[in-house]
Amino acid sequence: MNSPLSPHRLPTTTPQPPPIVKQVASVKFAFLLLSAVLLVYTLNKLDDILLPLLFGALFTLLLLPICQWLEDHKVPRILAIILCLLLVVGLFAGIILAFGSQLTQFQDELPKLQDKMIEFFRDGQEWAQRKFGYQPMSLNDLKDSTMKALKKSGGTYLGTTLSTTTAVLSNLAQVLIYIFCLLLYRDHLRQFMFRFVSPDKRTEVLHTVDSIQTVVQAYISGLFKVIVIVSILNGIGLLVLGVKFAIFFAIFASVLAVIPYIGILIGATIPAIVTLVETGSPLQAALVIGVFVFVQFLEGNFITPMITGSQVSINPLAAILALILGNELWGTPGMILSIPLMAVIKVVLDANKATEPWGFLLGDTAEGDDSLKPESAEPGGLKRLWNRMLGRDSA
Repeated sequence: MNSPLSPHRLPTTTPQPPPIVKQVASVKFAFLLLSAVLLVYTLNKLDDILLPLLFGALFTLLLLPICQWLEDHKVPRILAIILCLLLVVGLFAGIILAFGSQLTQFQDELPKLQDKMIEFFRDGQEWAQRKFGYQPMSLNDLKDSTMKALKKSGGTYLGTTLSTTTAVLSNLAQVLIYIFCLLLYRDHLRQFMFRFVSPDKRTEVLHTVDSIQTVVQAYISGLFKVIVIVSILNGIGLLVLGVKFAIFFAIFASVLAVIPYIGILIGATIPAIVTLVETGSPLQAALVIGVFVFVQFLEGNFITPMITGSQVSINPLAAILALILGNELWGTPGMILSIPLMAVIKVVLDANKATEPWGFLLGDTAEGDDSLKPESAEPGGLKRLWNRMLGRDSA
């Protein structure tokens, strides 16, 4: 009988699992913070590459239904994409021409506006001297200080303007190229994405991608509709008040609405100042601001909810933080992209059970009531929801 130590019988050993190394919470937080810093630094440094690509992706999602409709009607894909690009170029060309004509008329009035501004400045100094003993600045001193400032920074402004114009034209060409490529190779890109996902998860991923497409399309198309409606309302209000260049200021403020909260502030300030200089009446300028505030109230509480519904449901705090972060990362283009990108992030977070609470945090407070969410999405749901909030809904 062989002994236990016999070479013919080796002792059997069960493989032990590798030891689990538990990281301290502070170490995890440090790695997370370092990753966030590196991500922000990378996004900031690659703005010349990422911004045209992101704008191209947004316009691709917007043009995708049009391109698919053309392809369904036996139009070749390349020809359908070219027609979509011509549509984008024609749209922007029309906006530029409309603004250019209005801007030319506004420029012709600038000398008269400058004279009235000087007169208003002189009257304001005399009032400050009578009330507070303020020593007024002579007009010549004001002109001298202004000319010195212009001479000092004129070269910088000129160089900045030229570089900005060149960058805009270059980025526009890149955006058009990205739109063409993304529309042309969209099936290939979807297959590429599916190769990272197991077959049993592809339906869920496809649903998430469709949700992202729906959200972005709802946001951008709804934004264009809101701009048109707000332009009409602003124009009516400014025309009733007799504001000069009412149509120009109405469209200008409405286009700035692509930057939530901040755009309307800038769009209302400029016509208010022009009205104050033209009429010399603070009340008239306050009425101009009142028009924009009232239209903004209608837009935020009625127009946008009726057009976009609950597709883009980002709460105001998350929107403001997104605007600040977008501005710090990429300036004004980042502010324009911040809301749709935040909506995309929310869709991705909602698709995963582990990150769903963060998606809930970014969403609007109405999402927390499951009894209200399906009803508001049905036809006539907003009216029933409004009646329920007022306590008038019995059924």
